[in-house]
Amino acid sequence: MVQIRLPENSKIEKGNYFKDKTGSKNLRKVNVYRWDPSTGKNPRIDTYEVDMDNCPSKVLDILNKIKNEIDPSIAYRRSCAHGVCGSCAMNMDGKNGLACTKPHSEIKGDINIYPLPHLKVLKDLIGDLSTLYKQYESVEPWLKTSKKNDEKENLQSKKDRAKLDGLYECIMCACCSTSCPSYWWNGEKYLGPAVLLQAYRWIIDSRDEDRKERLKKVADELKLYRCHTIMNCTNACPKGLNPAKAIASIKKMLATS
Repeated sequence: MVQIRLPENSKIEKGNYFKDKTGSKNLRKVNVYRWDPSTGKNPRIDTYEVDMDNCPSKVLDILNKIKNEIDPSIAYRRSCAHGVCGSCAMNMDGKNGLACTKPHSEIKGDINIYPLPHLKVLKDLIGDLSTLYKQYESVEPWLKTSKKNDEKENLQSKKDRAKLDGLYECIMCACCSTSCPSYWWNGEKYLGPAVLLQAYRWIIDSRDEDRKERLKKVADELKLYRCHTIMNCTNACPKGLNPAKAIASIKKMLATS
């Protein structure tokens, strides 16, 4: 049997246990990954007993309750709380998603919350997205056109506009890319499903005049063809999008152009 020996400071230890002080009869245990690089200590799992009688319905509500009433030191990202910004992406019950849209009632037993996999952890549940955003910048996600008439809209037909459905809704939460094994192993070079879906959104836009160059930029063995259609990305998307289909569409365009 193969045995993997992890570096000493990467082993997850048992953390603090926060018992309920409210006397509630409706409690749930919430296990949260904790790591603070400034302490030099190993990561740990802290366990919180949370009064569910006074907690709204989402996982983010649980985290807010823990931070506001039990342990203010816990760190995580949050913003809109309506599934629009993607800030609160994390791994809950073994699956990537948005804490603000994930009902805690769907999780059976203890609630286990971790940062998104693969990413370098900055602190607790906050992953480092700097590489992802550099890759996003590399596909130049803006309209390229020679038209300079500011007095008239750059119109497109309803048929062409419909091609953007399922693409423009992406909020770059990174749930798909961090669920992809190919991105885990080749994250520095493979663009990953989130960025490739965004690339396709501009490649397919009828108003853009740089399609050939955009296709040329992603036509690389590592940037594009590390996708093996595992479909984790589509399963993980909290917006119900299909990055795998977008990647396949780019491959088809390259094969037939």
